[in-house]
Amino acid sequence: MSKKTIVVCDHIHENGLKLLFQDPDIMMINASDEPKDKLINEILPLADVAITRSSTDVDEALLIKATKLTAVVRAGVGVDNVDIDGCSKRGIVVMNVPTANTIAAVELTMTHMLSCVRQFPYAHNNLKNDRVWRRQDWYGTELKDKKLGIIGFGNIGSRVGVRAKAFEMDVIAYDPYIDSSKATNVDIAYTTNFDDILACDIITIHTPKTEETIGMIGKKEIAKMKDGVILINCARGGLYEEEALLEGLKSGKIAMAGIDVFDKEPATNHPLLDLNNVTVTPHLGANTLESQENIAIQAAENAILAVKGIAYPNALNLPIKENELPDFVKPYLELTQKMGHLSAQITKSAVKSIKVIAEGDIAPFVDSLGTFATVGVLTESLADQINYVNAEFVAKDRGIEIVKETKPNTSGFTNKISLKLTTKNGTLRLAGTVYDGKVQRIIEVDDYTLDFGPKGVMIFFRNTDTPGVIGDVGRIIAQHDLNISDFRLGRDNKQQALAVVRVDGAVSKDLLEELSQLKACISVASATL
Repeated sequence: MSKKTIVVCDHIHENGLKLLFQDPDIMMINASDEPKDKLINEILPLADVAITRSSTDVDEALLIKATKLTAVVRAGVGVDNVDIDGCSKRGIVVMNVPTANTIAAVELTMTHMLSCVRQFPYAHNNLKNDRVWRRQDWYGTELKDKKLGIIGFGNIGSRVGVRAKAFEMDVIAYDPYIDSSKATNVDIAYTTNFDDILACDIITIHTPKTEETIGMIGKKEIAKMKDGVILINCARGGLYEEEALLEGLKSGKIAMAGIDVFDKEPATNHPLLDLNNVTVTPHLGANTLESQENIAIQAAENAILAVKGIAYPNALNLPIKENELPDFVKPYLELTQKMGHLSAQITKSAVKSIKVIAEGDIAPFVDSLGTFATVGVLTESLADQINYVNAEFVAKDRGIEIVKETKPNTSGFTNKISLKLTTKNGTLRLAGTVYDGKVQRIIEVDDYTLDFGPKGVMIFFRNTDTPGVIGDVGRIIAQHDLNISDFRLGRDNKQQALAVVRVDGAVSKDLLEELSQLKACISVASATL
C-alpha cells in the first residue's frame, strides 16, 4: 500500500514534526519555509492531509489545486482562514485543535486583568524607560471582592473563573449553551440575564467568533455598564465593537481594557494603541512554549488519524455536527470508530452485521455512534472510499445490517459502548468506556475483561491457559526485534486467555505465523490504530 502524504504548510513545534516523520506509513513534507505559490501549485497537489496555521489561507485558490486533499488540520483554535463550506463541498474534513492552548489563554487573561487593575505596563514604562520614580501616580485597585462577569464558560472561561475565585473575586457566568451546574459546581454563579454581566466590575469574554457573538458588546451594552468598568478580550477580535470600545475608553466610561485580539490583524496602527488606559498584546493567547508543543503534537496526531481514516478528532464539518454535540460525547464517537476499525482488522472477514449498544448518558447518541462504528468497520476494506455521509448507504448496499440499541446502565461505568461485529466466520464483541472525559479504553473483548488503550500496533493472542505461554510469546516477539510497550491479559472461565500485546513496530506475517505454531495458540491477529 502506498504511503499517504501529510503536508505541513506552516511552522509547528519540532515534536509535532517528529511524530509525523517517525510514522512509517506516512510521507511527511515540511513546506513551512516554501514560498506560498510553490506550496499551492506544486506541493499541496500531493497532499492527502494538510496541517495549517494562520499563515496559509485554505481558500478557493488552494482547494482548486489540492485535489487529493481529504482533511485539513488547523493547528490552533480559530478557523477564520479556512473556507469550511468550500471544504465541505469537496468532501474535505476540517479539524482544529481547540484545547491545546487553553492554559496559555487562561493565564494571559489573568495577566491582562492584573495589568489593568494595577496599571502595570505604564508603571513599568515610567520607571524603566522614562527613569521616573513616582509611586503616587500608580495607585491601582484590587481584584479581591470585585465582581467578574464571564461571557462564555467553556474550556477557557471556566478556568478563568476558577482562578478568579482564588483571588477572592465574586464571579458570575453567562453561557446559554451550558448546563448551569457546570458553573455552580465550582461555586460560581450562573445567569441567563445578560444584564447581570453588564453590571459587573470587570467583564471578560471567551466565546467563539460567530454571527451571534460578533459585536455582542457594543454601544448599547457599554451604556448599561457601571462607570469605571474594565473589559478584557483574549478570545477573538470583533467580539467587542471596536468603535464603541474606543469611545468608552476615551470618555472614561471604561476605565481600562485588556486586549489581545483585534478585528483586523496585524493591528499596528489601531487607534486603541494611542490610548493610555489600554493594555495590549499582539495575539499572544497561544504563545507559550508549552502550548505550541501541545498544539503541534495534537495537530500531528489528528492528521495521522485522519490520513489513516481512523478518526477525525474535533471535526467541524461532519454531517452529524460533532461540534454541536455535548463535549462528553466526542471521545465516545472516536472510541466507537476505533473499536469498529479494530474489530474489522482482527476478524478480517466479510461483515454481516454491526451492532452498537449504548448504556448510560451516552445512550441518546446511539445513532451517531452507529455511524462512527460503521465508518470504522468499513475503513478496513474501503479505505478513503468510506465517509460519514455514505457509510450506512454503502453498508446497506453490501447487505450489512446495522443495529443500534440502548440498555439500562448496569455496568458500573458511567457510560459503556459495546460493538458486536458478525462476519461470515463468527462474531467479535468489544466494549469500551472513557475515563475522566478523555481517556479512551477498551474494557472487554468477547468474554475477557481487560483494560487497554486503543492505539498503536497490537497483537491479539488467544490461547489455552497453560503455564509458560506468556514467556513463549515474549521470546518470539523479541526474536523479531520488537519491543513490547504494553501487555494486558484477560482470562475467562473456560481455561482460556487473551493477551493484548502492544509493540513498537510493524508486525510481520512471519511473526504471526510463528506465534500461531505455539501449542497453546487458539488464534492470533494484529491490528494498528
